[in-house]
Amino acid sequence: MRIFAGMKQQPSLLAICVGTGFGAGFWPWGPGTMGAIVATLIWWWMSEMFSPIMFIGLTVALIVVGTWAGTWAVRRLAPFWGDDPSRVVIDEMVGVWTTLLVCPLHSWTYALAGLVAFRFFDIVKPLGVRALDRRKGPFWVMADDLLAGFYGAILLLLVRCSL
Repeated sequence: MRIFAGMKQQPSLLAICVGTGFGAGFWPWGPGTMGAIVATLIWWWMSEMFSPIMFIGLTVALIVVGTWAGTWAVRRLAPFWGDDPSRVVIDEMVGVWTTLLVCPLHSWTYALAGLVAFRFFDIVKPLGVRALDRRKGPFWVMADDLLAGFYGAILLLLVRCSL
C-alpha cells in the first residue's frame, strides 16, 4: 500500500541526466542539435587528452555504453515524458559519436563536417532511418540515430578519400 497513492512518481535523476545528455536536452531551441554539439565537444576534448589508440577505444566505448545507457534511460523516462521526447538527446550524442569515429584527430574542420553530416541524416531520415524512427520502444529511439551516424561516417569517409 502506498501512503501517497495520489502522488505521481518522478523519473530518477540518473535517467534524466543520461537521457538529456546532462541537461543539453533542456535547451529550448533545437535540443537534438545541442546534444550533438555537446557530444562533439566531448569528442574533441577526448581527442586532446588521450593517445590515438585509447581515443578510438574510448569513442567506441561511448557508442556502446551510450547506446545501452540511452536505451535504459528512455525506458525509464517514457512513462513520464512519452515514447521519444525531444529533450532526450542521448540518441543524438551516440549518433554523432558514430560519425566522428572516422574523423581525423585534432581536425575541427572534420569534426564540424561530421556534426553537420550527422544532423542532416538525422533530420532528413533517408535510406531506412525513417523506418527505424517509426518503430516503438526504447532501443528504436537509439537505432535511427545510430544509422544516421553510420551514414554520416560513410559520407565523411567519401570526403576524406576524395581529398
